[in-house]
Amino acid sequence: MPNLWLIRAEKLARWLENIFLIIMLIGLMSLASAQIVLRNFFSVGLPWADGLIRLAVLWLALLGAIAASRDGKHISINIADRVLPEPLKRPAKIIVDLFTMTVAGWIAWYAVVFVRDSYTFGDVLLSNWPAWIFQSILPVAFALICYRYALRALRDIRGVG
Repeated sequence: MPNLWLIRAEKLARWLENIFLIIMLIGLMSLASAQIVLRNFFSVGLPWADGLIRLAVLWLALLGAIAASRDGKHISINIADRVLPEPLKRPAKIIVDLFTMTVAGWIAWYAVVFVRDSYTFGDVLLSNWPAWIFQSILPVAFALICYRYALRALRDIRGVG
């Protein structure tokens, strides 16, 4: 089986993505809950928590988008599957995959520019942390989505999967 290592690598990546999503979700819910309890019962709060919660929501949303692209479970309005005859469905799917890949690639590129500018200007978040560290999820996530749709388009073109 020449592709056994690829199957194992994909399973490991899927497992790691899922674990990271679970950890992020539990951490987000725990921090938000702690902040609510601290404010309502003790009239205090963690000054950095609100900013971290906003950043965690961003990271969780993008990690969820990566996972959705992995499984083809992204939000889509695909009328072509209902309207087009069977011989045209595959070319339409290839076009949609290539379009999605292109848009994600553009967003990844401009996210790199955004993060680079944030680094250049010395933007900070959460009291004095460099903002680019937290913003780095943007180009990484969209590059991974672009990559996944490129692979999906290639598989569709080859008629595999």
